Amino acid sequence: MISITEWQKIGVGTTGFGIFFILFGILLYFDSVLLAFGNLLFLTGLLLIIGLRKTFSFFFQRHKLKGTSFFLGGVAIVLLRWPLLGMFLETYGFLSLFKGFFPVVFGFLGNASDIPFLSALFRRLQGTSSMV
Repeated sequence: MISITEWQKIGVGTTGFGIFFILFGILLYFDSVLLAFGNLLFLTGLLLIIGLRKTFSFFFQRHKLKGTSFFLGGVAIVLLRWPLLGMFLETYGFLSLFKGFFPVVFGFLGNASDIPFLSALFRRLQGTSSMV
Protein backbone atom coordinates (compact mmCIF):
# COMPACT_ATOMS: atom_id res chain seq x y z
CA MET A 1 0.00 0.00 0.00
CA ILE A 2 1.29 3.44 -0.96
CA SER A 3 1.24 5.97 1.85
CA ILE A 4 0.54 9.55 0.90
CA THR A 5 2.05 12.22 3.11
CA GLU A 6 0.34 15.44 4.10
CA TRP A 7 2.75 17.40 1.88
CA GLN A 8 1.68 15.34 -1.12
CA LYS A 9 -1.99 15.98 -0.35
CA ILE A 10 -1.26 19.71 -0.17
CA GLY A 11 0.67 19.37 -3.45
CA VAL A 12 -2.32 17.77 -5.20
CA GLY A 13 -4.52 20.65 -4.08
CA THR A 14 -1.95 23.24 -5.10
CA THR A 15 -1.52 21.62 -8.51
CA GLY A 16 -5.30 21.52 -8.94
CA PHE A 17 -5.59 25.20 -8.11
CA GLY A 18 -2.74 25.92 -10.52
CA ILE A 19 -4.52 24.15 -13.36
CA PHE A 20 -7.74 25.98 -12.46
CA PHE A 21 -6.03 29.39 -12.55
CA ILE A 22 -4.30 28.57 -15.84
CA LEU A 23 -7.60 27.54 -17.46
CA PHE A 24 -9.40 30.54 -15.95
CA GLY A 25 -6.63 32.84 -17.23
CA ILE A 26 -7.02 31.38 -20.72
CA LEU A 27 -10.80 31.86 -20.57
CA LEU A 28 -10.31 35.51 -19.64
CA TYR A 29 -8.36 36.20 -22.83
CA PHE A 30 -4.91 35.25 -21.54
CA ASP A 31 -4.94 37.30 -18.35
CA SER A 32 -1.25 37.45 -17.46
CA VAL A 33 -1.75 37.66 -13.68
CA LEU A 34 -3.96 34.58 -13.50
CA LEU A 35 -1.66 32.64 -15.82
CA ALA A 36 1.42 33.59 -13.79
CA PHE A 37 -0.29 32.64 -10.53
CA GLY A 38 -1.45 29.35 -12.03
CA ASN A 39 2.06 28.57 -13.27
CA LEU A 40 3.58 29.21 -9.86
CA LEU A 41 0.94 27.11 -8.11
CA PHE A 42 1.34 24.27 -10.63
CA LEU A 43 5.12 24.13 -10.27
CA THR A 44 4.91 24.40 -6.47
CA GLY A 45 2.38 21.58 -6.36
CA LEU A 46 4.58 19.41 -8.56
CA LEU A 47 7.50 20.01 -6.20
CA LEU A 48 5.36 19.05 -3.21
CA ILE A 49 3.98 15.90 -4.83
CA ILE A 50 7.15 14.24 -6.13
CA GLY A 51 9.82 16.07 -4.17
CA LEU A 52 12.61 18.46 -5.05
CA ARG A 53 15.19 15.87 -6.15
CA LYS A 54 12.82 13.89 -8.40
CA THR A 55 11.47 17.08 -9.95
CA PHE A 56 14.94 18.31 -10.88
CA SER A 57 16.00 14.89 -12.13
CA PHE A 58 12.88 14.75 -14.33
CA PHE A 59 13.19 18.22 -15.83
CA PHE A 60 16.94 18.26 -16.32
CA GLN A 61 17.52 14.92 -18.06
CA ARG A 62 19.70 15.32 -21.12
CA HIS A 63 17.03 14.26 -23.63
CA LYS A 64 14.39 16.52 -22.02
CA LEU A 65 16.39 19.74 -21.91
CA LYS A 66 14.70 21.19 -25.00
CA GLY A 67 11.23 20.64 -23.56
CA THR A 68 12.32 21.94 -20.17
CA SER A 69 13.80 25.09 -21.65
CA PHE A 70 10.63 25.80 -23.65
CA PHE A 71 8.39 25.10 -20.66
CA LEU A 72 10.34 27.12 -18.10
CA GLY A 73 11.03 29.81 -20.70
CA GLY A 74 7.29 30.04 -21.30
CA VAL A 75 6.71 30.42 -17.56
CA ALA A 76 9.28 33.23 -17.48
CA ILE A 77 7.69 34.94 -20.50
CA VAL A 78 4.26 34.77 -18.81
CA LEU A 79 5.76 36.27 -15.65
CA LEU A 80 7.15 39.10 -17.82
CA ARG A 81 3.55 39.78 -18.98
CA TRP A 82 3.67 38.32 -22.49
CA PRO A 83 0.96 35.72 -21.89
CA LEU A 84 0.14 34.58 -25.42
CA LEU A 85 3.74 33.89 -26.45
CA GLY A 86 4.48 32.36 -23.04
CA MET A 87 1.55 29.95 -23.23
CA PHE A 88 2.56 28.82 -26.73
CA LEU A 89 6.08 28.13 -25.47
CA GLU A 90 4.76 26.34 -22.39
CA THR A 91 2.43 24.18 -24.46
CA TYR A 92 5.22 23.11 -26.79
CA GLY A 93 7.49 22.40 -23.83
CA PHE A 94 4.76 20.45 -22.03
CA LEU A 95 4.05 18.30 -25.09
CA SER A 96 7.77 17.75 -25.60
CA LEU A 97 8.32 16.78 -21.96
CA PHE A 98 5.39 14.40 -21.66
CA LYS A 99 5.23 12.91 -25.18
CA GLY A 100 6.26 9.50 -23.86
CA PHE A 101 3.52 9.60 -21.24
CA PHE A 102 0.57 10.20 -23.58
CA PRO A 103 0.36 6.63 -24.99
CA VAL A 104 0.19 5.29 -21.42
CA VAL A 105 -2.66 7.67 -20.56
CA PHE A 106 -4.56 6.86 -23.75
CA GLY A 107 -4.10 3.14 -23.12
CA PHE A 108 -5.45 3.48 -19.59
CA LEU A 109 -8.43 5.54 -20.76
CA GLY A 110 -9.13 3.05 -23.55
CA ASN A 111 -9.23 0.16 -21.09
CA ALA A 112 -11.07 2.08 -18.36
CA SER A 113 -13.90 3.54 -20.41
CA ASP A 114 -16.92 1.44 -21.31
CA ILE A 115 -18.11 3.79 -24.04
CA PRO A 116 -17.48 2.00 -27.36
CA PHE A 117 -16.53 5.04 -29.45
CA LEU A 118 -14.20 6.53 -26.84
CA SER A 119 -12.47 3.26 -26.02
CA ALA A 120 -11.76 2.65 -29.73
CA LEU A 121 -10.47 6.22 -30.10
CA PHE A 122 -8.18 5.96 -27.07
CA ARG A 123 -6.83 2.58 -28.20
CA ARG A 124 -6.02 4.08 -31.61
CA LEU A 125 -4.31 7.06 -29.97
CA GLN A 126 -2.33 4.68 -27.77
CA GLY A 127 -0.69 3.18 -30.84
CA THR A 128 0.80 6.52 -31.92
CA SER A 129 4.04 7.05 -30.07
CA SER A 130 4.93 10.55 -31.26
CA MET A 131 2.68 13.46 -30.41
CA VAL A 132 5.11 16.26 -31.39
